[in-house]
Amino acid sequence: MRQYHLAIDDGDVAPIVLLPGDPGRVPVIATRWDEARHVATNREYVTYTGVYRGTPISCTSTGIGAPSTSIAVEELARCGARTFLRVGTAGTFLDHVRNGDMAIFDSAMRLDGSSRLYAPIEYPAVASHEVVSAAIAAARALGFRHHVGVTRSADSFYAGHAAPGSSYGGYWQSWWRDQFDDLARLNVVAAEMEASVIFVLARVWGLRAGGVALILDNARHVSGGAAFDPQTQFEHGEAGIERLADLACETARILHERDAADG
Repeated sequence: MRQYHLAIDDGDVAPIVLLPGDPGRVPVIATRWDEARHVATNREYVTYTGVYRGTPISCTSTGIGAPSTSIAVEELARCGARTFLRVGTAGTFLDHVRNGDMAIFDSAMRLDGSSRLYAPIEYPAVASHEVVSAAIAAARALGFRHHVGVTRSADSFYAGHAAPGSSYGGYWQSWWRDQFDDLARLNVVAAEMEASVIFVLARVWGLRAGGVALILDNARHVSGGAAFDPQTQFEHGEAGIERLADLACETARILHERDAADG
């Protein structure tokens, strides 16, 4: 059945689907493939399907945040997707993690609202072991510096910084002051907005999920008084998106080959 938001139908997507947020990154990722076709574009959702080194593969943009992501994952699953890989950009809270490094998510802090509508907050947002293992293998084979750990998935991009200046007009709440330092003490490797709901939905439905991200900045340094500069972040991110695309596609290939070997 044709899906209302993604405008896809049964058979339009492969079992493994890459999930970037930005619709513009879908065709960039698809340039890595041996075969690629545009399936649909509707709202923030762009879908391509093709073949990468013998691996049937799809890529669908989710837009920003957990609500639109939950819609994408719901409709993709209805059309045959069984493994989801979040492919995005992120900040970090840890000083040993550098700009340009890759983060591989094994779990997520559920600071989003959408996943709570599916499962109580006590239910963990955990990636599938097979997906995490494949992502580690891909990063090692590509020679990418990477870190495996917890990501914080939150609903807001601008709120929560430790000092005034991020939110419009200098708006700020005092309880934000220590939030990022506390996350560093918890050894949280990344900050983004989508992984938690993907992990919860996949676990609830008995499917698989994981996530990889390109680190763009250290959120604590920005909050500590450095100027928040979206343009610098954009330029740094664009320089690394091709490496991120390689990591995602290789993760999918390794998963597919391991699945085939396991019968």
